[in-house]
Amino acid sequence: MADLKTAGVDHQGLMKVLAEHLYSTPEIVLRELVQNACDSIVRRRLEHDPHHVGQVTVIANPAEGTLVLRDDGAGLTHDEIERYLATVGGGFTRVLREEHGDEGLIGAFGLGFLSSYVVAELVEVVTTSHHDPSRSHHFRSRDGLRFSIDEGPPRDVGTEVILHLKREHASLSEPARVGALLRKYCRLLPIAVNAPHLVNADAPSWRQDLTALHPVRKRQIVLKTADSFDPRFSAMAAFELEAVEGLDAKGVVWVHDGASWATSDNRGVTVYVRGMMVTEDARELLPEWAGFAGAVIESNALQPTASREDLQRDQRWSRLQEALRITLANGLRSLATEQPATWRRVVRRHNDSLLGGALADPGLFQLLRNELEVPTSEGRLPLQEISRRSGGPIAVAVGDDSGYEQLLHRAMGRPVVDGTRFGAATLASRWGEQSGVPILTLGTQRGNAELFPPVGVSREQQALLDELFGEPDVAVVASRYAPSVVPLVLVPDREVLLKRRLEDEGADKRISKGLLSLARGFAAEIEREASATLYVNLDNPIVARVLDKPDARARAAVTILRSTADLTARGGTEGLERDLPTALSDLSSAVMALLA
Repeated sequence: MADLKTAGVDHQGLMKVLAEHLYSTPEIVLRELVQNACDSIVRRRLEHDPHHVGQVTVIANPAEGTLVLRDDGAGLTHDEIERYLATVGGGFTRVLREEHGDEGLIGAFGLGFLSSYVVAELVEVVTTSHHDPSRSHHFRSRDGLRFSIDEGPPRDVGTEVILHLKREHASLSEPARVGALLRKYCRLLPIAVNAPHLVNADAPSWRQDLTALHPVRKRQIVLKTADSFDPRFSAMAAFELEAVEGLDAKGVVWVHDGASWATSDNRGVTVYVRGMMVTEDARELLPEWAGFAGAVIESNALQPTASREDLQRDQRWSRLQEALRITLANGLRSLATEQPATWRRVVRRHNDSLLGGALADPGLFQLLRNELEVPTSEGRLPLQEISRRSGGPIAVAVGDDSGYEQLLHRAMGRPVVDGTRFGAATLASRWGEQSGVPILTLGTQRGNAELFPPVGVSREQQALLDELFGEPDVAVVASRYAPSVVPLVLVPDREVLLKRRLEDEGADKRISKGLLSLARGFAAEIEREASATLYVNLDNPIVARVLDKPDARARAAVTILRSTADLTARGGTEGLERDLPTALSDLSSAVMALLA
């Protein structure tokens, strides 16, 4: 049987890793030391004086290059300094929590004090315990590995931490910088923090009694709280966080006036646990589509990571995530009914982002279905207006090569939805399904068949059409479509063009074998050969004249019409032999022939 051995610990290496790499920024030392001071004050209440108020004072001294933190908490005895202050992971807060429960205690891992050695070349702690106020103790250490403890004369119960800062961290001795950091980290702490003025005086809306206030005044207070937590933007509307069953969480969710593009992500969520800020970038708590929203949350139930700069993605996180989604969705609904003017501003500012919300949330879709605008050939329009102008199916272009389709509909005064833009095609499809309005997807076989219904002609007429209008790789189809002033429409066959790209030998280098095999299997079912179809409008008077008397002048007119059709479809005629210079040259030659 193998010997059971105990693993060794490289204390110097462990200290280096924990002190230098546990936290994302050295500035976190300020938060950790204030946190320790607050827990010491709570300890004094639990063990000695339940009515003790307590306070923390932070003094930044640029002349001496020091950062000093004082508290009137429980202090430490000589033994406690060795067991908790000079021992990695030996924080007394965990012991208190096991004995008394949370009781507002912040710390958990006993690692925060290590951050002092990142920023300071010398750390001093002068402390007097409430258990023995007749003596004080003076702790000194430069690296956390070696330290000294000297006994001193009596002094007030509490602790003073003095950091003699390294040159590269001298900014932590600047009062303005320290004050800004304290306001960020400590503004929700229930214990007074002074630097030298109180930094956590203003209570957020959820800590105020708003029940007796007029709804307008209540909204103003909630909105003010939102503005105070997001300096980047101005809040347009704000909503109190809806209650989360089994989760102690309060806060505010808001809609700000930041960038409103569908791809913009200006979500911002700040989370405080037991009054101390843990993170200001918990954006995943908000829905992905809510790039226009922000939130601030206070909770004693969420579990921070070891560095206390993020939150664990556990069941409590998921419940809070759902609560924020519901709060935002219900808040938007309340805006529409209770604050119509604000609602109109929000919709105008965040149309594209709200489109994503409507697609993700059925309730929001019902709220926004007739409010949102989508891009069309006639500008941005709501779908209700597009349907009215179309007088039939709503046309949606899903390709970049639909110039001919857009021209046709514009000639008829019908807007075409730009389906290549975020969410527009899906929103149109859902709107049409609920409203009983058909959607015509341009560029598909079904769409082309509806736009250009084929007309049966005799074999002789088809031969004439092929002779007059046909070209290699182009199928000529007789049709009747509106408006009659459009004589020809050249439509590229996207499926045939795709098939050709897949069959190209170079496709093996661009596409994975599995995906290429699947795509080629689909393309094999495409039996058509021509890369484009020319729809000849038999209702057009010029076409009727040409077919009735195909003389030299008529053939010159055909060249003009054919070249015009090429130019209209330009960008979608990939694979055709006629390029832009050729089309322009033919057009000029035909016009000159008629003039002659």
